[in-house]
Amino acid sequence: MSTPTIAEKTEQVTEWISHHVSDGGAWSIGTLHLEFADANLPNSFRLSGLMALIGATLLCWMYCKVYNHRARVPRGWTNLMESIVVFVRDEISIPYLGKEDGKQFAWLFLTQFTLILTLNLMGLVPIFSTATASLSVTAALATTTFLAMVGWAIQRHGVMGFFKNFIPHGIPTPVLFLLVPIEVVGLFIKTLVLAIRLFANMLAGHIVLFAMIGMTVIYGGVALPAIGLGLFVFFLEILVAFLQTYIFVMLSAIFVGQMLHPEH
Repeated sequence: MSTPTIAEKTEQVTEWISHHVSDGGAWSIGTLHLEFADANLPNSFRLSGLMALIGATLLCWMYCKVYNHRARVPRGWTNLMESIVVFVRDEISIPYLGKEDGKQFAWLFLTQFTLILTLNLMGLVPIFSTATASLSVTAALATTTFLAMVGWAIQRHGVMGFFKNFIPHGIPTPVLFLLVPIEVVGLFIKTLVLAIRLFANMLAGHIVLFAMIGMTVIYGGVALPAIGLGLFVFFLEILVAFLQTYIFVMLSAIFVGQMLHPEH
């Protein structure tokens, strides 16, 4: 049997990378094996959806079983979870929504923060896949921000007040015919930016990581230093997981705050 050429190895590695970042790939753990390209599975059932479900279940389990509701002085995991709550409330929600609204609506940003961070970190564990590297998942997360922007703004200002927010004050009437459509489209662009930013960053990081590993398959022992570079990228991905979580939630708070307090 002839030895595969570098071009053939490169093609195989490319297919391997595409398979691992695909939303319709396979997932195995122990004796359980799921093939998401199986025609017998519903079209809506994808690997990213399964990972999101596992992440949400893990969060619920931690809150119900790990978090000590009776502890007067929180320790261990309880202290970590409460620190996250305080951070999101005091450093993200209140600064961009104000003290009253920041406390009232902090639950949304806290839910986004913990879920996104969990899904990002799960993607770095070999047995899992990165749900946030799927545009469908990040679009669903961004949609929660969109619904909050629209729903809470209408609740606060009424339907007419909501649409008046798209009309800048002190602008000549002819210019409004140009600015108002831009403002309306901007509402959807903000949502799209949230989805694409998180999706692109998480997907790109995993492609780079897999590419570093694949270089040893293509070039053999001469590419062993790529393993060290891949290890560096792995630790960089941990930083990116936290950073992209913070950026997503911070932008969500900014966008919601702009709709609740257009005067500012």
